[in-house]
Amino acid sequence: MNITNLTTLDQKTDVTGTLCCNDSTQPRVPHVKIQLPLIETATQTEEWIPTGFQSNVSSSEKPPPFERKITNNIDSYSMFEDTMSTSNNHKDFRNFRFIPIKKGKLSKYLIALRPWSFTASITPVALGSCLAYKTQGVFNISIFFAAIVTALCVHAAGNLVNTYFDFVKGIDNKKSDDRTLVDNILLPNDVVTLGAMFYVAGCVGFMLLNIMSPAKMEHLALIYFCGLSSSFFYTGGLGLKYIALGDLLIVLTFGPLTVVFSYLSQTGQLSLTPLIYAIPLALNTEAILHSNNTRDMESDRLAGALTVAIILGKTGSYCLFCFLLFVPYIVYIIVGLNYSPWMLLPAISIFSVFALEKDFRRGNLDTVPHQVARLNLIMGSLYIAAIYLAHPDTLPSLTHLN
Repeated sequence: MNITNLTTLDQKTDVTGTLCCNDSTQPRVPHVKIQLPLIETATQTEEWIPTGFQSNVSSSEKPPPFERKITNNIDSYSMFEDTMSTSNNHKDFRNFRFIPIKKGKLSKYLIALRPWSFTASITPVALGSCLAYKTQGVFNISIFFAAIVTALCVHAAGNLVNTYFDFVKGIDNKKSDDRTLVDNILLPNDVVTLGAMFYVAGCVGFMLLNIMSPAKMEHLALIYFCGLSSSFFYTGGLGLKYIALGDLLIVLTFGPLTVVFSYLSQTGQLSLTPLIYAIPLALNTEAILHSNNTRDMESDRLAGALTVAIILGKTGSYCLFCFLLFVPYIVYIIVGLNYSPWMLLPAISIFSVFALEKDFRRGNLDTVPHQVARLNLIMGSLYIAAIYLAHPDTLPSLTHLN
């Protein structure tokens, strides 16, 4: 923290300052410049006018009295005027110090949940419901939202489990994307408690879904608890992420499993159709995880974890990333040219893929997972819209595999 334009008056105070006046009757408002670290290499400079000084500065130019907050990725700060003294028509201020203002619990919890990744749960649920409508002509809005809430609760709980075990195993550090526990945004016990609450909420959602859905309870329960178990065992328990099985688990969970769960909830029937149509979405979702693991390759290796990105190395990881990004678009183009032109609709989003490929190739991986998650939402939405707009007879295997 750098503080300029200050003169020490008292060695016992934290930070002190004096006024520089043009004459004995007109005090000058002291301006204090403070630099607060936002991240490791960036700072933010703010200018302050302490409370209690009169000046000719218009009210619109004055900062709010008493305190002003600077928000960054970690915490907020305010300035507090401890003591004021008056002498010879001017004022000094002492003990001018910073007091951290804790972020509200809600904002901290939102950071820990990583909501930017929730597209990986929303799009497969929407796809399964769309396929149910196109094949069986059924769509229940209550079941649809209950399935989304259930999937999101399990997903959020899985994120929290991942945060906890990555911290315990020493994988997360100051350079990690998820620094919830590293930066003491939350305590480990808070993360555990919140994760348990979301698992409970997911089970409540499943019970409500079971009441509304025409599906057999044993079928719905089997798929649901497979998804719940995978969200935990990704980093907890068996820790499949650390033995290079996490990628396979994510492909199955956020692809076929979630799409089939949504389809079954709506129709009450099992079908091969959602398994086939889930493949493009599953590959794109895996691209989110793979880009994240490639970015964290060094920290994972130092912590003793083994991921697919570590096994493949940088060149192999780049090839896999390109495969995961471009293969869904190849499928859309082939189906669009040979079956329904509507299937060309999701191919419109391919233009943003080239920028992602370039960032990955150049090693600019800090924001790639977030950008791929955004692409997942856009591409998934266009994919669902294409299936909805296309006639069932023009879509491959839509009526033959039920």
